[in-house]
Amino acid sequence: EVQLVESGGGLVRRGGSLRLSCAASGVTVADNAIGWVRQAPGKEREGVACISGFEITDGQIFYSDSVKGRFTISTDSAKNMVYLQMNQLQPEDAAVYYCAADANWDCPRDPEYDYWGQGTQVTVSS
Repeated sequence: EVQLVESGGGLVRRGGSLRLSCAASGVTVADNAIGWVRQAPGKEREGVACISGFEITDGQIFYSDSVKGRFTISTDSAKNMVYLQMNQLQPEDAAVYYCAADANWDCPRDPEYDYWGQGTQVTVSS
């Protein structure tokens, strides 16, 4: 059974930082693409970052244009954890952030992952 458990969301002021964590089981950062997808009320889901399975691809990383340069995705293979460091947060970054994993090693081109966590809320005050 695949489980993805997010933590680290919360309220932060504009310009602040948060680090999200995802504890994965049933998939591994070595073999599976794992990413972060966000959804704000009334908006479509947006894949913000993804890291491919490093055993195959040395962990290729992709970011959406909206977060490039501000967000960093990383992994801890020993703990099977995935992190999203979010800096310079803006009100438009407010959303529910989901950790998601794919059955394959390659990051999906649209955020259609096979497995999803329950999400963690990020709120950014102005």
